[in-house]
Amino acid sequence: MSMANTPNIVFIHTDQQRGDCLSCEGHPVLETPTMDNIACNGVRLSRFYAGCPICVAARRSILIGQSPQKHGIISNANREIPDSVATLPGTLRQHGYQTYHVGRDFHQHPRRKLYGFDDNELVTGPQQAHFSEYQEWFARNCPPGSENQGHWQAGIMHNDWTARPWHLDEHLHPTNWTVDRAMRFLKRRDPTRSFFLSVGFVAPHPPLQPPQFYFDRYLRTGVPDPAVGDWATADWGHQRDHVAPDKVVLNAEQALTVRAAYYAAINHVDTVLRRLVMGIGGRNLSDTMFVFVSDHGEMLGDHYCWRKSRPFEGAARVPFLIAAPAHFGLERGLEVEAPASHHDIMPTLLDMLDIPIPETVDGRSLYPLLRGERAPWRDAVHIENGGYQHALTDGRQKFIWDPVTGEELVFDLVNDPQELHNLSQNADRKDLVEAWRKRLIDALRERPEGFVKAGRLQTVPKYAGVIPWPTNRETEPARG
Repeated sequence: MSMANTPNIVFIHTDQQRGDCLSCEGHPVLETPTMDNIACNGVRLSRFYAGCPICVAARRSILIGQSPQKHGIISNANREIPDSVATLPGTLRQHGYQTYHVGRDFHQHPRRKLYGFDDNELVTGPQQAHFSEYQEWFARNCPPGSENQGHWQAGIMHNDWTARPWHLDEHLHPTNWTVDRAMRFLKRRDPTRSFFLSVGFVAPHPPLQPPQFYFDRYLRTGVPDPAVGDWATADWGHQRDHVAPDKVVLNAEQALTVRAAYYAAINHVDTVLRRLVMGIGGRNLSDTMFVFVSDHGEMLGDHYCWRKSRPFEGAARVPFLIAAPAHFGLERGLEVEAPASHHDIMPTLLDMLDIPIPETVDGRSLYPLLRGERAPWRDAVHIENGGYQHALTDGRQKFIWDPVTGEELVFDLVNDPQELHNLSQNADRKDLVEAWRKRLIDALRERPEGFVKAGRLQTVPKYAGVIPWPTNRETEPARG
């Protein structure tokens, strides 16, 4: 691999950031100039989806370049990745890169396993048993008596729709700490090697506690109301959790507060991220490759839903931005509409670097598309999460099927990007619905849960968070 093909790489990943939450996507109030700068100097994928919109599964796809359907984790079920499966940082390390991770971890088991990184520094809560560099630093630097009053200790918890301003000095916030540690790595790194620096933010995942300045901005400017489809109901069913539910009915005050805090958390990340982005590459990002992605989105009250897990746009579509030095030939300012997912990141980066793509990878390289070339590509992304719906989407249309109830939803995303109108019962869309149904049948035909029987979709009881493939399957996590 030539020196020209070993750029430094900064891989930035937020947690739970919706695909529409970029000002370059036309968001009516959100300010993200730093993230927009990566898109302006590089490429934005506008139809990038989480194959499984939840932390463990999506981050596993980033790490090993496998779709959830291949690696078998379709929820936050957490089992160790076997050593026989190549990882992105491990492969880069084998080819001379210094690999380092700071911030929100990849949420794999065991938590402190390096998975190919030379080292890491993690943000985790004090209630978690494993070691956290952030918590150790926080205890040393917080005001006396507030050692147990960090990010998870102010009454706002990790899946709440409740929100409040950050209650301590801003420099103590985990978002600020994450960039501080990334900058520290850049000062201490091995200057003789290219680096792969992974920078993970907890935000905008709850607890929603942005600094006061950002919170006030969106309380003042206002926020768009949740999108509620004509097919959606406020049926709470068995739901008894009124603080961290997956279905929620927010009144006007609650919706304003939580949505303002969510946008504020993203704006805060964007601001502190400027130190890192502008400090490395200069204004034209000419010296470093930057990749920006989130693992999944947030329903944020849309269709009476909260959190992630579901295949709707709010939870499943995420940002993906990439900018690289000029010799890579990326078309600046390009928007790529091909349906892509997290398992495409590893083969894309390795292809750009002329590094052989491991056989364990089932993702595809986006590199030709990033250069503006016409190239064969998949027809759709398969989205699922154990216990929720299955979906197929090409970013223009979406077919959703509930394997428990049999309900079908069909959306025209071009004319109805907020999924307000279900077309599945429209007589003039019957052929469209049938065509998508057949495609999902083909995708599920060999699944061991029994989703397809006699060539038809078959409802089943709620299924688990791990696809029950044979245990001798190479990608099946064998331990944990």
